[in-house]
Amino acid sequence: MGNIGTVSNAVITSEQLAGWLRRFRDLVIKNQTELTELDSAIGDADHGSNMARGMTAVINKLDQGRSPHVNDLFKTVAMTLVTSVGGASGPLYGTFFLRFAGMAGPTIELDAEGLDMAFRAGLAGIVERGKAEAGDKTMVDALSPALDSMEAVIKSGGDLDAAVTAARDAAAAGRDATVPLVARKGRASYLGERSAGHMDPGAASMSLLFDALADELAG
Repeated sequence: MGNIGTVSNAVITSEQLAGWLRRFRDLVIKNQTELTELDSAIGDADHGSNMARGMTAVINKLDQGRSPHVNDLFKTVAMTLVTSVGGASGPLYGTFFLRFAGMAGPTIELDAEGLDMAFRAGLAGIVERGKAEAGDKTMVDALSPALDSMEAVIKSGGDLDAAVTAARDAAAAGRDATVPLVARKGRASYLGERSAGHMDPGAASMSLLFDALADELAG
């Protein structure tokens, strides 16, 4: 249950999901320099600029009109990211949102379980596309624990707000936990032991995705 005086969200609507994406765009732009600095240490120094360009293109596309159905919304997001973002982040985030769309289906809202299932499908897509697993120093290290925490709250009877809050906190912890890791996938893996001591930029942007979701539900 929500706190006294607040209204808990039983579902997240298509409008709120679009709002989530707008908030993510805003957070990516706000943190663009930091994301690029993180990537300059262990990557190609373009994650911030790539994600800012991609999410700006996504919102511009949505502003032109969109279907009310969740699957159509995220198919549009996926296709726009793949065509507008360079490097690995475009295909990975594109695959994530495409799988999210497929699991969500032609609905106009998702409950906690539905949201978790859509996220799980997205995670599976990233794992298949990037061949990464937990501990490899990638965005999976933020996404996977976030979903484990979300699922645990749901199974214990928690509502959507509590599940998303737990996911946000776990994503941030997972992001921070990438710092001491040695990268085993992606451009950073070429550095070997020198990749340790740096936060993974993909995990950082994935954490922003959950920050945006929690902010959208909080209103």
